[in-house]
Amino acid sequence: MTDKQLPLYLQISQDLRQQIQTGTWRPGQRIPTEFALCDHYHVSRITVRKAIDELVKDNLIVRQRAKGSFVSTFDERIATHYTSYKSFTNEMKEVGIDIETLQVNVRLGFADYKLSNYLQVGVGDQIIMIERVRGAQGKAFAYFKTYLKFNPLLSLEASTYQHSFYDYLATLGIRIKHVREIVEAIEPSKKVAQILMIPQKKPVLKRARIVNNPLVDYYEYSECFYIGSQYKYAIDFTQQR
Repeated sequence: MTDKQLPLYLQISQDLRQQIQTGTWRPGQRIPTEFALCDHYHVSRITVRKAIDELVKDNLIVRQRAKGSFVSTFDERIATHYTSYKSFTNEMKEVGIDIETLQVNVRLGFADYKLSNYLQVGVGDQIIMIERVRGAQGKAFAYFKTYLKFNPLLSLEASTYQHSFYDYLATLGIRIKHVREIVEAIEPSKKVAQILMIPQKKPVLKRARIVNNPLVDYYEYSECFYIGSQYKYAIDFTQQR
């Protein structure tokens, strides 16, 4: 097992998680029984159950009454995933899904009235526009449109945006300070439906994200479209006193 300073159930949970993430246990496979895990780790059933609970919370394990516990499938992980603010790549990584960027398009454009407000630029000023289609196992389930205030530090090479966008920004010393998100279910446009390969009448989840950090002159507006039946969204919130 890993970090000996962690409580025993978390050490076991990390070990079980590794079995899933390395492919030792495959999606849909039944994991050993609680009694078998007790024997293997020489711990109580309560400890094993708490360890499995951690993986259930992360949507890596699904319990089925009278049948046992199973490694969740790809669709189950996406359909039951809840998130707080973080990059999409890291959201999916937390539930054991390696996201692929299936298509990237980067180009320069010009701000219209709406974008000029979000990006703090004048109408007609030059901006950067990034489109990305993302998914897993060759299957697209998310389409991103990102608009950025022009910054010569930002790459215009599509290959730059194959992985986590916010991890890339961090390499430039750009950190996110303010985020506002608006989430709604909508009927997709013809283009969005074609990209996600769904009927145009099938609802999608639209997540608009307004991001900035005035200290480094960074302004972003993104629209993200997810297949509604495969992605749910919630925010963990702790009130500051």
